[in-house]
Formats: sequence, structure tokens, C-alpha cells
Amino acid sequence: MKLYYAPGACSLASHIALEEAGLKYEIARVNLKTKQLADGSDYLQIQPYGYVPALQLKNADMLTEGPAILQYIADQAPGAALAPVNGSFARYRLQSTLNFIATELHKTFSVLFDATAGEDAKTKARAKLDGRLAQLEQSMGDAQFVVGEQFSIADAYLFVCLSWSQYVGYNLSQFTKPIVTGK
Repeated sequence: MKLYYAPGACSLASHIALEEAGLKYEIARVNLKTKQLADGSDYLQIQPYGYVPALQLKNADMLTEGPAILQYIADQAPGAALAPVNGSFARYRLQSTLNFIATELHKTFSVLFDATAGEDAKTKARAKLDGRLAQLEQSMGDAQFVVGEQFSIADAYLFVCLSWSQYVGYNLSQFTKPIVTGK
């Protein structure tokens, strides 16, 4: 497998999952501004959308979209217990959480990175993050991790999204869960 990544991007979650799963893989760094790989080749020939992560499989098939890649990685190493068994209610809960992170957190953080977004849009994005993270924290109840008592691919994805707070000036101190605050 080959993981196409960019430093600081959401591809870090896939990188964490590959390490946690103990799978063999290669990495290929993508310059997201130029859409080129380190060897100068055109990343758009590999991933037409131009973003990361992308995971090239041994048979040359290409997976895109972080939540799908994370689940694929988890399924390749079931002994690592990074995801519940496929078809179980716990797996559907994980999928729900991955989609929540992607649509409610990841996309909202994207506004804060957008140099063309006005301050009004950024204020609204911060308010949305406040509400969504409060909901996430409440839904966790007494659980130590996002979807239970064990580290999962959802924790890796959430970790990456929340790590962006330091770059965009979003304050996490109002939250108390270690997984949310990074404490």
C-alpha cells in the first residue's frame, strides 16, 4: 500500500491508523499547492481531486476519502481492534461518528483555514465548532474514547482535526474530555 499525504492534513489520521494496525506501507508526500509529488510528477494523474489522503492498494486500486480509508485500514488488521466488526451496531456507530467528524468538524475547520473567508464566516464556524464539540463530548458520556473504551480510527481522525485548533486560533479549553482537549 502507498499512502499519499501532506504534513498537517487529515491524511495524518490514515498514517496513524496504518501505524496502529502494524501494516506495511509506503508514503508519498504531496505538495497541495502545486499538486506535485516529491519526484515532480503530477498528483492529479493519481488523484484527480488533488487532495489527500489517497491510498493505493497492492492491486493498484485507489481509495480516497479519509473515513473510507480509515475503515479499510482497520479491516486489514482486525487484531488491532481499530474498528468494531463489520455489520455490527458498534460499526454503524463508528461510521456515524466518522461522518460527524468529516462533515461537522473537518469541514467547519476548513473555513478557518480559508484566507478568502470573511471574519463573519469564521465567527460562525467557531460557534458551530463550539456546539458540535459540546454535542460530541456529551455523547461520549463517561467513555474515555470517542466511541467507547478503546482507541479507534475515530480517535485518530478527531485528534487530527482538533490539532488544527492551534493553527487557526480555536480555543479548546472549554471542553473537559481528554480526547477533545488533548490533555
